[in-house]
Amino acid sequence: MASSLSPPEVPMELHVKNREKLLKSLIQHLSISSRPLRGFVFLQESYFAYLFGVREPGFYGALDIATGESILFAPRLPDEYAVWLGEIKPLSYFKERYMVSAVHYTDEITKVLHQQYQGSGNPLLYLLHGLNTDSNNFSKPADFEGIDKFKTDLNTLHPILTECRVIKSELELTLIQFANDISSEAHVEVMRKTKVGMKEYQLESLFLHHTYMYGGCRHCSYTCICATGDNSAVLHYGHAAAPNVKTLQDGDMALLDMGAEYHFYGSDITCSFPVNGKFTRYQSLIYNAVLRAHNAVISSMRHGVRWVDMHELAEKTILESLKEGGLLCGDVDAMIHERLGAVLMPHGLGHFLGIDTHDPGGYLQGAERSKEPGLKALRTTRELLEGMVITVEPGCYFIDALLVPAMENSKTSKYFNLQEINKFRDFGGVRIESDVYVTSSGCVNMTKCPREIQEIEAVMTGAPWPILKTTIPPANGEI
Repeated sequence: MASSLSPPEVPMELHVKNREKLLKSLIQHLSISSRPLRGFVFLQESYFAYLFGVREPGFYGALDIATGESILFAPRLPDEYAVWLGEIKPLSYFKERYMVSAVHYTDEITKVLHQQYQGSGNPLLYLLHGLNTDSNNFSKPADFEGIDKFKTDLNTLHPILTECRVIKSELELTLIQFANDISSEAHVEVMRKTKVGMKEYQLESLFLHHTYMYGGCRHCSYTCICATGDNSAVLHYGHAAAPNVKTLQDGDMALLDMGAEYHFYGSDITCSFPVNGKFTRYQSLIYNAVLRAHNAVISSMRHGVRWVDMHELAEKTILESLKEGGLLCGDVDAMIHERLGAVLMPHGLGHFLGIDTHDPGGYLQGAERSKEPGLKALRTTRELLEGMVITVEPGCYFIDALLVPAMENSKTSKYFNLQEINKFRDFGGVRIESDVYVTSSGCVNMTKCPREIQEIEAVMTGAPWPILKTTIPPANGEI
């Protein structure tokens, strides 16, 4: 039902005052504590959900290496919690719910672990501290009152636990598949309801409503990208400034990158289509170039294949298609040598997916990143392994900041048909992204969106698009 309300203007002074309030309180605290008035307010991620799946805040978890026992530590809640936030659950509730060996209170961590420890001297804690090679941030090790009574190891755990997350179990795949199913269905719903004159944020709203209403997905895996027209050439459009606010114009392409999250596990899907429901010749040319790359990669993926080779296959396929379409001319292998593919697809082909949208483990310890355009943006260069889940997201964008220098460079200018490519300067871009898991003999595309032009046009005129329930076979022998 329509609403008579409209979003009010948000005064930026609100956020200025918030920052001033925080700084005043922090400086006061540091001064009373006789601590230096320098440093940063900084937040960081955790691997806790992967091991315990706890949804309530304030918990810690431990695994006893000697016995294999799992221990949760719950916060001891005050009586008034029951007034504002509901029943205070007994420890037995969490023991049963999360299937752990024991549950204690967080103010008992030191006592319990000292009693549990079977060695001599202070117990050794393996704490998570290591570089996430995707975000380039360090994991923050757990901290609690009394940690000084333990020996700590900050180096061993991170690479081992990260690698555990790289290979998905069947149960993990089931959750990722559900996130893909409901997100694919939502993308179809958005396609059907997209009309010229709408706002980009209305497309985002349709997606959010569908995944929450019908999938119980309260959260998305990441900030939605709802780009139309020339906004679709902004790779992370929607993440800053005035996001997803443009009015859809007749003749625009839409690039919608949106994925729901279910019980921590995410999806990451991009669909591109014309907002008026009918592809033009120019739109078809670019779209089919990207689709060919998308399909070529998925057809080639299997255990043992190098991801760098898949990225280069996507680049080559797009360049060949643009040459066939008259936008480029010359030898495609020479274009690849000059890194022309990175002008049109500056990002990497894909990334690991799981609890994090960009799951860790993309680079093994000691692996070096390429310094070449495009290749340096790869979020992994590993060989594919059975049980990996990775996104396949080739794209073709017309970004003046990259295109103009390439057209003026003596080494690359000869490859452009300027008369034709100038027709696309305000085109924006196309990306097609699916979530794929690797098997021993190939791979399975978990995303179920219309991809062929005729499928998209039919769906946008109201044709049915069934989302088939997918049964996930074991990817790596795990149950």
